[in-house]
Amino acid sequence: MRSNIIESYKKTLKLSDLQKEVLIGVLLGDGHLETQNGGRTYRLKIEHSSLQKEYADWLYEVFKEWVTTPPRERTQIVLGISYNKYGFSTLSHGAFRFYAQQFYQNKKKVLPKAIQKWLSPIAMAVWYMDDGSIKSSHHRALIINTQSFSLPDLKRLISILKDKYGIEMKPRKQSRKSIEIYQLITTSDTVAKFVDLIRPHVLLPMRYKLGKLGNTIA
Repeated sequence: MRSNIIESYKKTLKLSDLQKEVLIGVLLGDGHLETQNGGRTYRLKIEHSSLQKEYADWLYEVFKEWVTTPPRERTQIVLGISYNKYGFSTLSHGAFRFYAQQFYQNKKKVLPKAIQKWLSPIAMAVWYMDDGSIKSSHHRALIINTQSFSLPDLKRLISILKDKYGIEMKPRKQSRKSIEIYQLITTSDTVAKFVDLIRPHVLLPMRYKLGKLGNTIA
């Protein structure tokens, strides 16, 4: 599209309720908001392993009217190892600015003050599809990779999950180059409650991330 046509088109765009919930989930996970004009507008960037193409395609369908270029695959080389990435970016738009202000401080991700209100089952399911995994094939425990957030943020998130849904999680420390980072891991007492909450919103191709507890169709 020509720039004047794009600018006119962008004036017609408004985030739907579903798009807002999915946006919260991907920002808790691997999604990023980027600005190229000092914070006046932002674009949402989605990128996953090509093995998660179906999930990335679903996200594209959710935000389709915000995207002018369909998802594409690219090769990323890190320390001599090639990784196939697949994703897309939205148009840069002022509608994302509010969420950037909530999720970022000094270019670092933080937990928004309003996260308790925003943490819906759909948002949680997207968050888990984005950044969750089973501990191992021998365990029922599930892990969410939350290394972008500080320990105080994670403790607040743990408290919110317990108060709002009765779901208990614990921080799991990892060491990386003398920097302490943390994942969240479910407790055995409430992992089934967590799965029951998000499973109806987890795509069938992503049910493998729920391990043994994901086998039931809901």
